[in-house]
Amino acid sequence: MNLAQSIEGNNPILNITIFALFVVVTLVVVFRASRNTKTASDYYAAGRAFSGPQNGTAIAGDYLSAASFLGIAGAIAVYGYDGFLYSIGFLVAWLVALLLVAELLRNTGKFTMGDVLAFRMRQRPVRAAAATSTIAVSFFYLLAQMAGAGALVSLLLGVEGDVGQGLVIAVVGVVMIIYVLVGGMKGTTWVQIIKAGLLIAGTFAMTVWVFGKYGFNLSELLGSAAEASGEGDTLLNPGAKYGVDSATQLDFLSLGVALVLGTAGLPHVLMRFYTVPTSKDARKSVVWAISLIGLFYLFTLVLGYGAAAIVGTDTINNAPGGENSAAPLLAHAIGGPVLLGFIAAVAFATILAVVAGLTITASASFAHDVYANVIKRGKVDSKNTEVRVARITACVIGAVAILGGILAKDQNVAFLVALAFAVAASANLPTILYSLFWKRFNTSGALWSIYGGLSVTIVLIVFSPAVSGTENSMISGADFSWFPLQNPGLVSIPVSFFLGWLGTVLSSEHLEDKHKEMEVRSLTGAGAEKASAH
Repeated sequence: MNLAQSIEGNNPILNITIFALFVVVTLVVVFRASRNTKTASDYYAAGRAFSGPQNGTAIAGDYLSAASFLGIAGAIAVYGYDGFLYSIGFLVAWLVALLLVAELLRNTGKFTMGDVLAFRMRQRPVRAAAATSTIAVSFFYLLAQMAGAGALVSLLLGVEGDVGQGLVIAVVGVVMIIYVLVGGMKGTTWVQIIKAGLLIAGTFAMTVWVFGKYGFNLSELLGSAAEASGEGDTLLNPGAKYGVDSATQLDFLSLGVALVLGTAGLPHVLMRFYTVPTSKDARKSVVWAISLIGLFYLFTLVLGYGAAAIVGTDTINNAPGGENSAAPLLAHAIGGPVLLGFIAAVAFATILAVVAGLTITASASFAHDVYANVIKRGKVDSKNTEVRVARITACVIGAVAILGGILAKDQNVAFLVALAFAVAASANLPTILYSLFWKRFNTSGALWSIYGGLSVTIVLIVFSPAVSGTENSMISGADFSWFPLQNPGLVSIPVSFFLGWLGTVLSSEHLEDKHKEMEVRSLTGAGAEKASAH
């Protein structure tokens, strides 16, 4: 697709310059932050030196991924009301994370989900399982971010053909690996804070601009969007995407369940709770995150309907990247090449910050859980060895993410993220909740829940219409789908909870004493500081 066909008057040189400026500034920040990264605690948890508001901003930076910015704005522009349901699911999910998980995890763990589970169970099998599910969720999420990078680049830099897009995805992957190798969690956190500030400032400016065009009258904006879309009031009412028939209604229910329960099981979000010094700061950081994320999703509502009104749904659907191009096209329509260049750089920054967060989480889980505690049985020669293994793992994960991103570059980004949420809600959440709240829960329950939930989810995804059977599937030429739903959450999450219960009751292992100690620690924080000092 030639660039002239996608955005007239676009300036690729300007876009690349603004993006390069962002990369240079953040790399300087990362290098400065890395000077204090000496121990495993510094590398994985930033030395627990961030305040609640700082961590909350970083969580918002971590969470507001390419899916939030490109995918949701596009979904609202094309499907209206039904697109906004993504925003609601992503936001409501934070209440589950705040009320059930944030503070309790901060009090019981050191660096990873494996720490929390291993506290009251047999160390090696549980840590290996936790690392497996962490890497699986991170991989699905990384696919989405890399796909977003490919879509953006074809739209903004005039890169034509699969080879060019693949090359750009590779560049994004390499920059992300540098962030993680050099800065560890501290550098990554600062990148996320800067990116959250830029993203919210950029979307705020566009929101005011679009709103001002319609006299700050929401009804006026919605009316224009409905008129321009050619769909009339369909864009403002439920049912444009979900609810056409009983299958799509079930699909929507499945998507909603995955989004609401998935956040509390996302490993890169859970790991952020360990970067604050106290449980009070963990609570404060979630409140900050909810406020910033809620504000951002209100902006996407205006941007989505604004794109439908000003750019038009046909133009969006026909642009390279499809729905994902709605926000950049709107930026160009209202502010010309300069605003487009800024928004493009912010979207790239979004992708870089999120992939860096995911990569450090997956590499920390492998190095800390698998290498240090399963392979070496806790007898690592020195702290530096564990960090070195984490860095090598980051390079491997980066390489796999680049290959996966090239394969998935034409998929809707919000949809790919929803699959990651389904894996997180099925493989991680039941085990975390059972560990924190069920006295009888034991090692075999945890293993059944993690491996069973992970297997069921991945099998259902592979045999769903998301992968084959329709013209919008990942492999459009084939048809081996027998599972009717696009998102497996509705089936896989209850199955995983059931397997956790079944594995526990069929096993004779009793670990109730350990649970009492864990309960006291999770509720009071007693002993947590000592645990984090190890």
